[in-house]
Order: sequence, then structure tokens, then C-alpha cells
Amino acid sequence: MEEVKGKLIALGGGDDDGLIKLIHSKICSLTSYIEVIATAATEAEESGQAYKAAFEELGCHNVRFMRIDEEHSADTADNLNRIKKANVIFFTGGDQVRLADFLNGTKLLDILRRRYIEEEVIIAGTSAGAAIMSDKMIYDGYGHYSLIKGEMKTTTGCSFIKKVFIDTHFAERGRFGRLAHAVAHDPDYIGIGLSEETGIVIKKGNQVEVFGPGVVTIIDASQVAFSNVRAAAENEPIAVENLKMHLLVNGYRYCLKEHLFQPIVTFGTLIPVENAAVLATEKHPAANGTAKAN
Repeated sequence: MEEVKGKLIALGGGDDDGLIKLIHSKICSLTSYIEVIATAATEAEESGQAYKAAFEELGCHNVRFMRIDEEHSADTADNLNRIKKANVIFFTGGDQVRLADFLNGTKLLDILRRRYIEEEVIIAGTSAGAAIMSDKMIYDGYGHYSLIKGEMKTTTGCSFIKKVFIDTHFAERGRFGRLAHAVAHDPDYIGIGLSEETGIVIKKGNQVEVFGPGVVTIIDASQVAFSNVRAAAENEPIAVENLKMHLLVNGYRYCLKEHLFQPIVTFGTLIPVENAAVLATEKHPAANGTAKAN
């Protein structure tokens, strides 16, 4: 399988100064091209121009706001030319279903997906802009009601990465239940819950690393022994045995394909992914961080 060259940077919402500065630090040159897409926002023009100004304040010279909505098609010749040369594509927060609806099925999104695989491009987003990054996304489910069959809903995302659910405002809005429900329903997916002001960088389409002061929650249903999620009737609560959870903070990463939690650095040395399983058990016996939900 071809190695992914691009990076995904996703923030859980809230204050995004740290995200803007991180993106800036990842750019090789202040002349790099940045495209801001604010389709998800209620006031798209205002939001797009605000993010444009935020990047420009850091010295970035080639920042543009790309208008995509009911009156502005994604697939204009100008948009396609701009997206082909953009070094960073930034998606604002708002309504993730609206954002995905306007992008899915477009040539613009096809170009972005190809470039993410083949080129060292950065695709970044906050809140809704983070939630759309996978092939499936959660768009409904509130508090304890999300553990009732039919209350948690998913739809198609933009498919930069597959087999993950990215949920935002995770701790602040009590979204553990809906993310747990989603991965229990689709156990080949990994759930990633992002707290506000905290986010992830996904490298090589596999390595999830944390930035920011908070906690990223990983929920893994690959070892579930029993679940009634598919058999339960509508409006009945779900039951799941042996759901695994990890709490990830800055300095640690999670490898999606290997289902592996690991410290990034030990004794000043970066741990290669292939050596991580041995080191994680020998030097960090608590690193598995598992919890069962019965």
C-alpha cells in the first residue's frame, strides 16, 4: 500500500490560536499558499476573512478565502487551479454535514484526496472541519441518550482517512457515549475524541500525535466480545463487553493500524513504530491504558 505523504491536523474546537501557530510552524516558507474554506460556518464570509487575517498576522503572504456555497460552486476553474497548488487547506468550524454535502462528489475534493496521498500537503480543520476528515462522521447524539439505539447518527465524510470517527468538543459536550456507540456499531473503526483546544496530527495516514493542553480519547472496539448494538430494537439501550479506551496526551501517539499506544520519546530517543510493542510493555507496563465497559 502506498505511504501517505500528507498530514491531517484536527482540533477539537474552542480557542484555535495553538492550531494556527502549529500550522504556521509546519509550513516551509511564509510564501506557501493557504486556502481557507468556511462553508461550514453560519457567517462564512466573516469566518473565512477572520482566519485569513490570523494567518497573515503570522507573516503568511499567500492566504485566500475560497467561497463554496449555494451560489458558489466548488468546481470553478479558479478554485481547481488554486487547490492544485495550495500547501495548506484549512476548514473552519460550523455544520459538518453542510460542509461534507458541498464537497462530496466534486472534482475539488478528488484533487485534495489525491494530493493528500501523493504530496506533502497539510489538510487542517477545527470542530466541523476536523469531523469531516474521515469517510464516516458522527452528526447527532446527545449525552446519555446517545447510548440508545437510533439516537446516534453517522453520515459520509470527506474520506481523507478511513476507518476512524473523529468527534470534537468531546469532554466539554459529553460525547463519550456517541463515540462509543459509533465504534461498537462499526468495530473496524477507531474512535478519536478531541477535547477543546486540543488536537491531533495524523502522519503517514496512521500515527496520531497530540498537541495542546488537553486529552484525546481513543476508543477501540476491535476486541469486543459481545455487543447487542445491531440486534437491539430502536429506542433500546446498547450493551457492549470489552470496549478498550486510551487517554492520549502530548508526548504520546496512537498507531491506528497496529492498535498501539506508545510514548513518542523514551530516554531522548524517538521510538520507531515497529519497536514500540516491546518497549511499551517492558518500560511502560501501564501504557496499554485499557478500560472495559460492561
